[in-house]
Amino acid sequence: MSSNLDLPADLPQRLERRSQAGIYREIRKNPLDKDRPRSAAVLMPLIRREGQWQLIYTLRSSMLHDHSGQVSFPGGSWEPGDKDLIETALRESWEEIGLNPKAVRVLGKMAAMEMVTNFIVTPVVGICDWPTDLTVNPDEVDRVFSIPLDWLADEKNRYYRAHNYQGGEFEVLYFKPYDGATVWGATAMMTLDFLKLL
Repeated sequence: MSSNLDLPADLPQRLERRSQAGIYREIRKNPLDKDRPRSAAVLMPLIRREGQWQLIYTLRSSMLHDHSGQVSFPGGSWEPGDKDLIETALRESWEEIGLNPKAVRVLGKMAAMEMVTNFIVTPVVGICDWPTDLTVNPDEVDRVFSIPLDWLADEKNRYYRAHNYQGGEFEVLYFKPYDGATVWGATAMMTLDFLKLL
């Protein structure tokens, strides 16, 4: 991809088409697992910083039970008070990193992803006012950082690594370390899926 990657004018329409693609899976789940998956959403926050588009990521708190110390997008489980998954993503982003929903212009949703942790996660894409004040919740997030789309789009900055799960081996997407953190797994797959729309 060319340098200084820009957002296409028809990105909302591309997102709409992508959201209709249905659910795709992080890896093949155990077919004997009959538990009903829970709905969740994450926000993929886009900012214009230093003359280029960047995605905001969080480093999850090492004190958390699930996915501690991993890089993720802000987000979490749908709650009965949420009118839809877009509201879930915005509410969770407000709770985790203090991103005011009024500072976010939602462009649309990506296809949902079924996780090995028995969640179905819908990524929501939005452009955020920048600079904007953020207040990190230390119980959930250790820090917030951003990565330029140009860097993420460079194939030299990503690779696959074999993982074992439930007796089988599968390939997991990794990005090279950036700002001391590594984007991998489901978050990396969501990132790459988004890049393919540009």
